Amino acid sequence: MSAAQDPAPDDAVRGFSFALENGADGLQLHARHHPDFKPLRCDWTAAETTRRIAAGKKQLLARAVGLHKRADLSVLDATAGLGRDGFTLAALGARVTMIERQPLFAALLRDARERALGDARWHDAAARTELVADDALHVLRGERYWDVVHLDPMYPHRGKQALPQKEMQLLRELTSGDPDADALLEPALRRARQRVVVKRPSHAPFLAGRAPSFQLDGTQARYDVYLVTAA
Repeated sequence: MSAAQDPAPDDAVRGFSFALENGADGLQLHARHHPDFKPLRCDWTAAETTRRIAAGKKQLLARAVGLHKRADLSVLDATAGLGRDGFTLAALGARVTMIERQPLFAALLRDARERALGDARWHDAAARTELVADDALHVLRGERYWDVVHLDPMYPHRGKQALPQKEMQLLRELTSGDPDADALLEPALRRARQRVVVKRPSHAPFLAGRAPSFQLDGTQARYDVYLVTAA
């Protein structure tokens, strides 16, 4: 049995057609306009994610967030995508609120969380996650605070030089990218008690043109860390 999501008018004009389907291993997103793409699933217990969890608190993401200093941080993952970063942080001890504004990806996240809650190995980590289907700007303009706000906006597409991985290509088609990414930084700094962490491609400019307090560099990406100073 499958539940199809009719494309929005602009998707139809661009030739995009997506459907949510209940597959044997959970909910999956089928891009019908990409017949060569396998259906996309959100699986927090897959090998890639479990390897990241096994890397512990010395990995760049955990260090950027500050989990190597305190494990029970509250973290807002404001651009959750398929939730790999958020679930990794939760598995390492953080309490994570994941925000995803794209409804089809939000549905995949809910399905992944339910399946992880039903797995004894990952129940506690999944229980430390909260999913919110909303726009990050709307959430950041609210009254709630977190210790850390994590931002991983999509970087502007550079034609055919570096075709995004398939899931990012689909998210880009569904959302037209993150044209409002720069607008996230200032409200994120107001909602974070300790720091804002921004994941960026290695050679990308700073978000909103604002230099961070410090950086952690990886091979393909870096983390710009903005420390929050109490007023």
